[in-house]
Amino acid sequence: MPEDSMDKPNIVTCTAPVNIAVVKYWGKRDEELILPINSSLSVTLHQDQLKTTTTIATSRSFQEDRIWLNGKEEDINHPRLQSCLREIRRLARKRRNDDDPSLDSTGLSQRVHICSVNNFPTAAGLASSAAGFACLVYTLARVFGVEGELSAIARQGSGSACRSMYGGFVQWIMGEKEDGKDSLAQQVEAETHWPELRILVLVASAERKPVGSTSGMQTSVKTSSLLKHRADSVVPGRMADMIEAVQKKDFAAFAELTMKDSNQFHATCLDTYPPIFYLNRVSQQIINVVHRYNRHYGETRLAYTFDAGPNAVIFMLKQHVPEFVQVVQHFFPPETNGGQFIKGLPVNSAALSEELKQDIGLEPMPKGISYIISTKAGPGPCVVTDPTQHLLGSDGFPIGSV
Repeated sequence: MPEDSMDKPNIVTCTAPVNIAVVKYWGKRDEELILPINSSLSVTLHQDQLKTTTTIATSRSFQEDRIWLNGKEEDINHPRLQSCLREIRRLARKRRNDDDPSLDSTGLSQRVHICSVNNFPTAAGLASSAAGFACLVYTLARVFGVEGELSAIARQGSGSACRSMYGGFVQWIMGEKEDGKDSLAQQVEAETHWPELRILVLVASAERKPVGSTSGMQTSVKTSSLLKHRADSVVPGRMADMIEAVQKKDFAAFAELTMKDSNQFHATCLDTYPPIFYLNRVSQQIINVVHRYNRHYGETRLAYTFDAGPNAVIFMLKQHVPEFVQVVQHFFPPETNGGQFIKGLPVNSAALSEELKQDIGLEPMPKGISYIISTKAGPGPCVVTDPTQHLLGSDGFPIGSV
């Protein structure tokens, strides 16, 4: 066999989704293993709108492991990255030793080149680390032939990444064991379960958030008494109620639980000392708009949730999307010369009644929202079969790099 064909990299590309928690995870009982102090539940967003794409190449010719994120080389020695790499390689070796000693062992000692891109703002409170680590672990598993339960490995990269290993509606069971082996994600319902459900991401700020989630959680665990009350007394019942609401497709119950949990999470951030402010004036205005819209109709048609950032995620049923988009455009007038305001799933036009405008009755905030991403629940990670989609070239280096 010619020498150069043996050195040709083995290349695999996969994609993974963002997830949005409707019962929030905030606080760890073990920092190193990323074990949460409470269970959580999320909705996986569709990858047609929000996803991470990761290409991994292995080759004998690579001198060291390397990683490029969104066009820039990063430190491969980041502890959480290393723990994911180490665990996948350990499982690959174990599989070879236990099951099939004839499995190709050369690949296990080879170095990896990793290239990853997000098609949405990074570190702006849009769950970029969840999609990123889920994609990393899923792709590594394909490269090294590792099968089975991967959410516990993804969890060690970023807690919420374990939930991005599945599509649809996903719970992360906090677990009780010290080694974290029972702290796993589990699909509650598939993405096809509730086809009428729609999700709008209102991007209020694409900037990096002022306090990262990891440091924010650490401070909350140390200083917030509300955090402990929430984990012990509120979340267990809320998880059961939320799973029931999802399974019954009871939007009113789902919406109320989602908003209450978002409010309590941000109350916990305020109860942290010194307090953490993830919501801004635009976020507060969105909250007011949603409650006044629901009051106008005398029923709960919209629900908001905010993660550790100012961007709102709004849940509603499909038939209410066109009118609510008009509400957003009225109360948060976009820049007329800006780019596309509505991205993702197409939205039909609708009229906005004077009565609704008056009932909401707030002063418009021009340019408060940069753009809207229109999406729905979607599937978990998947392999990309089209080689033209690889982010690494045949030499194993990022395409377009010098």
